[in-house]
Amino acid sequence: MTANIFHRIAAVIIVLWLGFGLAACANFVKGGDNRHNIPLAPAMVKALYDMGSSPAEGMVVRIFKREQQLEVWKRTSSGQYKVFKTYEICSYSGDLGPKYREGDYQSPEGFYTITPGLMNPKSNYYLAFNTGFPNKFDRANGRSGSNLMVHGDCKSVGCYAMTDAGIAEIYALARESFKGGNPSFQVQIFPFRMTTASLTQNASNQHLNFWRNIKEGYDYFDLTKTPPAWDVCEQRYIFNPTASGLDAMGPCPATYQNAEVEARKVADASALANVAAGIERQAANEVALKERSQAVSGFFSGIGNMITGTQQQQQATAEVATPAQ
Repeated sequence: MTANIFHRIAAVIIVLWLGFGLAACANFVKGGDNRHNIPLAPAMVKALYDMGSSPAEGMVVRIFKREQQLEVWKRTSSGQYKVFKTYEICSYSGDLGPKYREGDYQSPEGFYTITPGLMNPKSNYYLAFNTGFPNKFDRANGRSGSNLMVHGDCKSVGCYAMTDAGIAEIYALARESFKGGNPSFQVQIFPFRMTTASLTQNASNQHLNFWRNIKEGYDYFDLTKTPPAWDVCEQRYIFNPTASGLDAMGPCPATYQNAEVEARKVADASALANVAAGIERQAANEVALKERSQAVSGFFSGIGNMITGTQQQQQATAEVATPAQ
């Protein structure tokens, strides 16, 4: 009797234990996989604290196409952001330049705001977050596309593909930032590291005006180490505007000026003007060289014609002077 009671109690305990275990899985596991809940490695947590940050602090992601790098920046106790880790991008689609339309296999460029709703723990590419393309700028310029992600699996069709290990860390950093009370994080996507030199190297590119526009946001973050507020007006990005809720097609308000950013804009304009002047000089020199070449060719052609004419005249004279046989 005692043994039966013991066995019944043991069976109840086992059932309760299994029930608790299953409940815990139901609370934390989606799609039969717990990869989106894997904690940050202790070494990463320590590294965050060592730099004056924490998993709960805000973050910014910067992507550079040409260099194939993704940077994660974290807010520190100073209020400024520091780069925490740089990841290699396995693959992205298309060329340097923004995305225009669905199916062009082009990876986007610009400024995007990532909220918890854009995180995808059930991605077929291990883990992912949606960039939010098309954003306000993209829509104002008639651009189309969907499901433009940063994901794992090292394969890309219009997305930015990371290794599975890389996206696992990036996803976990974003998750902890959201848990810390941050409603979003900013993703800044550039064709290359936007120095004045790299801009002038691409002075003849069709995307130059767009790149000069987003470089204003790049420069602000680069100089202040804080992400710029951005909006869209006149179909272009505006950074740190004095008003919010702008009409994407309407006039732009004033912006909060930063002297260092403005100095970079002046330097960029001057360097690009020098490049344009150099291109004009080269074009003018090529035209002048072509004209000189044509003149020289015409001169020698004229001399040749004169010689030929003289020879023909001499021959005709000789034929007239020679008596018929």
